[in-house]
Amino acid sequence: MATAQPSLTRLDAPELVAPTQPSATILMLHGGKPNSHALVDGRSASWQRTAWMARSLTDRAHAAGTNIWLLRYSGRGWNGDGAGRIADTRWALDEVRETHGDQPVILLGHSMGARVAVHVADDPSVVGVVALAPWWSATDPVHSLAGRTLIAAHGRRDRLTSFAETQRFVRRARTVAASAEFIDMGPLGHYMLKGADAWNDVALKSVLRLAAPS
Repeated sequence: MATAQPSLTRLDAPELVAPTQPSATILMLHGGKPNSHALVDGRSASWQRTAWMARSLTDRAHAAGTNIWLLRYSGRGWNGDGAGRIADTRWALDEVRETHGDQPVILLGHSMGARVAVHVADDPSVVGVVALAPWWSATDPVHSLAGRTLIAAHGRRDRLTSFAETQRFVRRARTVAASAEFIDMGPLGHYMLKGADAWNDVALKSVLRLAAPS
């Protein structure tokens, strides 16, 4: 009885290469307002900035085997305690887990998004937070960062959120986090428009470090 021979790939035949399962997911969290119950629509500059950053990072993130998800909150405002935005983000984390299983998640937040991120960093899928021009105060928790990694970047010309408060928060986080790092963005402001390439590079390099720690 003849032995079957393995088939050879024909160069003149079509070939389909399916994308591999990403090794990690970046969940992007946009900024907002201190107080607002308005819906997040196309007029939201905070949403537009983060959506633009997501588009700028996607190809390079995918090439590194990392997935990007972008959350649009159900409302614009922090509104005192952030409960609505925290609930939105915990819902998103559950959705990521339902789709990709127990792979690591890195939270990439700008301004209010960075504030939301540290409140939900205790989620079991989260391995770290990358915070861009974060809006933090002395009342925001660091205990949720226990065992996680924090990378925070802030520009010295930010007039909406505090460069100094970000430094203080990072120092507090070092008491519980696996590591906490501060990146000085120099003469850049809050909106990530001036120096956009620098913000994008810091964001991508930071999340990929967290996704594949050495």
